Amino acid sequence: MNEGRKPNKKAQKSAETRRRILAAAGELFVAQGYGATMLQQIADRAGVAVQTVYFVFGNKRRLLKELVDVTIAGDDRPVATLDRPWFRESLDAATAQDHLRLHVAGTRAVLERVAPITKVLEIAVATDPEIADMWPDERDPRYTVTRTAADSLMAKPGARPGVPDAADLLYGVLSPDLYLVFVRDRGWTPERFERWAHDTLRAQLCTD
Repeated sequence: MNEGRKPNKKAQKSAETRRRILAAAGELFVAQGYGATMLQQIADRAGVAVQTVYFVFGNKRRLLKELVDVTIAGDDRPVATLDRPWFRESLDAATAQDHLRLHVAGTRAVLERVAPITKVLEIAVATDPEIADMWPDERDPRYTVTRTAADSLMAKPGARPGVPDAADLLYGVLSPDLYLVFVRDRGWTPERFERWAHDTLRAQLCTD
């Protein structure tokens, strides 16, 4: 028997504890705000001692940062959005229409996770400027992803010629703010938002 192939039960338990804490923090931050949420409340919901939260994350700021990073990615693997399978599949699409369909579908799945926590982060940064310092890169990572997608899409057959602001259109229509307006405030389903976003962007970026 190959002992090296046995699962590391301690590591599995640690990973599960981390996931429970992150899930509890996400629920509480969205429900009552970052400032109003105490680490003891997060520990209680996660079913761990508050000392465990401190041991795993250090403080509430670090907990929020990891929550945001994991929520954007969809898991805790260190894989950037530009290297995620859904994004690579859209880049590999043969036509602009297929690229747009795949990109909107993949982005909608991200928005379902990210949009609520994005608002939490905005308010947290406004009340605690040190939180912004945890992301030292001044570039907007969402725009970097959008720019890469737009450059690829507009170079493919079926792209509407002469569109100078394709990245801005993708960035605006597929934004967390607009997603929340339709889904949270107006009661649209995520699927309806995806259809609307696709149809809106196709009319702007693709030929018939």
